[in-house]
Amino acid sequence: MKAIILAGGSGTRLWPLSRKTYPKQFLSLGDKESFLQKTVKRILNVLNPEDIYIITNNDYKFLVKNQVEEINFILGENILLEPVGRNTAPAVALAVKYLLEVKKVNESETIFISPSDHLINPQDAFGEYLLKMDNLAQAGFLGTFGVKPTKPETGYGYIEKGEEISEGFKVKRFVEKPNLEKAVEYFQSGNFYWNSGMFAFTIGDILEEFKKHAPDIYEKIEGKSYEDVLNTFSEMPDISLDYAVMEKTDKAAVIPLELQWSDVGSWESIYELLPKDDDNNAVIGNALTIETKDSLILTEKRLVSTIGLEGIMVVETPDALLIAKKGEAQKVKEVVSKLKEQNLPQSDEHLTIHRPWGSYTVLEEGPRYKIKRIVVNPGQKLSLQFHYHRSEHWVVIKGTALVEIDGQEKYVYENESIYVPPTKAHRLINPGKVPLEIIEIQVGSYVGEDDIVRMDDLYGRLERV
Repeated sequence: MKAIILAGGSGTRLWPLSRKTYPKQFLSLGDKESFLQKTVKRILNVLNPEDIYIITNNDYKFLVKNQVEEINFILGENILLEPVGRNTAPAVALAVKYLLEVKKVNESETIFISPSDHLINPQDAFGEYLLKMDNLAQAGFLGTFGVKPTKPETGYGYIEKGEEISEGFKVKRFVEKPNLEKAVEYFQSGNFYWNSGMFAFTIGDILEEFKKHAPDIYEKIEGKSYEDVLNTFSEMPDISLDYAVMEKTDKAAVIPLELQWSDVGSWESIYELLPKDDDNNAVIGNALTIETKDSLILTEKRLVSTIGLEGIMVVETPDALLIAKKGEAQKVKEVVSKLKEQNLPQSDEHLTIHRPWGSYTVLEEGPRYKIKRIVVNPGQKLSLQFHYHRSEHWVVIKGTALVEIDGQEKYVYENESIYVPPTKAHRLINPGKVPLEIIEIQVGSYVGEDDIVRMDDLYGRLERV
């Protein structure tokens, strides 16, 4: 069995924590493991690292690489890049082509498809279900996990079970997200499951089903090389695997997943997952609650104090604050849309921006100046670059910096500083074994991120910032 983890999404339902430049799959809540890392680890209960592949896009390549290599370096070699986003069906087709051509995998091999941003507990119990799914796929079915509903949920699609088979049930039908009346009906019938979005099938079977039900995808991969598929990937239809195949095939089967599962698709779902205090509040971070009940409070930096509130959600980040009534979290997308209309950076970006070499955080910004905290990971280096409109002053606060300016190299140690004039080619390198942290002070007539002219770059970014 091979596993394909889909990690290219840029959802905004958990704004302001999840944003386009750092979406949900890379976040962690209350512990140090991200959703992506949790996904990888529960699959590792059954599969070896070399059998797990992560498909994402170029924007998230190094975020994925850094996170999965914390688990096992082999995983960092198994990253597939979509040229453009085209939903889950084309992503699966691309992964299938890669496995067949590049990895020489046999068509009889089972592939398991998983989102990267769901939570399943207990993690170690998932392996048993994965083995059942492999058996189902080897029997010729296109399998999926169905989650037994715990309430009439209108935010999930549903699967109606049909005839019982050895590892579960044949699928009678897939149902789109229902209204409340239908959700109550499905919940009370006992014949419906939530659609988990996880699938398994053999390579040969999914190719056959693409040929029958999604010929516009099949034609783009049949008889083509992997390189050809990459070059024409933008011509693929934007369609999910559910719509393209699963809702049309007569081979669909469902295995009931009797574990705690959530797609973590809203702040309400976060609240349900987190432990509660005596007043039924879910709190992460620095918060002080007085006469506050049934609420979610999540803070990153500032102290948040609430008094006399009930059924509210407060999510604080350094540059944005969300306050909403519980039950209204689905409207968060409207907030993001309005921010985009006003061209405000909070719609897509955090104050901390992740780069292949590490990250930087904007601490302060004003006319003619910007102050950043820069973290360079061990052994990494920034591009060789220069700026037309600004100078930079670097102060090392942790680690040792190797600085190149105009072809000259110099080591800069903790509590030392160095000046970088405008138009001078320069590069910052961390030659050490611990993260390098510096404070950067930019001064000039223009301090935008697009005043960067790259001359050489370890990560192939000469064409863009």
